[in-house]
Amino acid sequence: MTDRIAFQGEPGAYSHEACRQARPGMEVLPCRTFEDAIDAVRRGEAALAMLPVENSTYGRVADMHRLLPESGLHIVDEAFVRVHINLLAVPGTPLSAVKAAMSHTVLLGQCRGFLRDHGIRAVTGADTAGSARAVAERGDPALAALASELAGEIHGLEVLARHIEDQSNNTTRFVVMAREADTRRRGSGRMLTSFMFTVRNIPAALYKALGGFATNGVNMTKLESYMVGGSFTATRFLADIEGHPDDPAVARAFEELQFFTTAFAILGVYPADPARP
Repeated sequence: MTDRIAFQGEPGAYSHEACRQARPGMEVLPCRTFEDAIDAVRRGEAALAMLPVENSTYGRVADMHRLLPESGLHIVDEAFVRVHINLLAVPGTPLSAVKAAMSHTVLLGQCRGFLRDHGIRAVTGADTAGSARAVAERGDPALAALASELAGEIHGLEVLARHIEDQSNNTTRFVVMAREADTRRRGSGRMLTSFMFTVRNIPAALYKALGGFATNGVNMTKLESYMVGGSFTATRFLADIEGHPDDPAVARAFEELQFFTTAFAILGVYPADPARP
């Protein structure tokens, strides 16, 4: 369906919030796993998938380095979403009554200061929105949830404390993926290109592969390495650069890169989010 965007998680998840922010006119399709969200686009049940790739506090999202290249989909956009964490409880609950807070382990780790200061015990839940649902279903004032305000709205919970995350700049970067690539130059801002490559097993291969970006003045904003198939000798890299593949400087850098690689693929060409730091 062309008016649906898939995401991993329950309604009220931060990925749901990202969908509303980046594609406010689209119907959302909650999915159990990242793979399910990708498959929904492959099967035509959704036009787009919203996938988190990295968080400014927690780092990269596990498995995305494997899922993105193997998905068969293309990155067509990015979205930076400010992660505001809120303490949610059943209506009428005073903060002093809360003895425990449930959420995904990642979110619990981002609110250690607040929980410690208020003597609140951390309880691990399956995910953020699911924790909000569980708190609403249990109806126990002593148990609260750490989640988005959207999750509170959906499950009828009251916000006891807003924006309690330890890091004031806590932000998650999402990518929007589609079945077809869109390499048009869009908007008046910067264009970004994401790609993966595997270097040849020769001395200084990575140094030589990346040399073309330096000599051609192409800014690389991200470079991450991963083992391939459990091998210590085969390494895959994911990279983001500023520029479009048709830019002469980028084209020259890619040409030089491929002399020193055994695999190379462009994952997407898309405009930089205005909220990109």
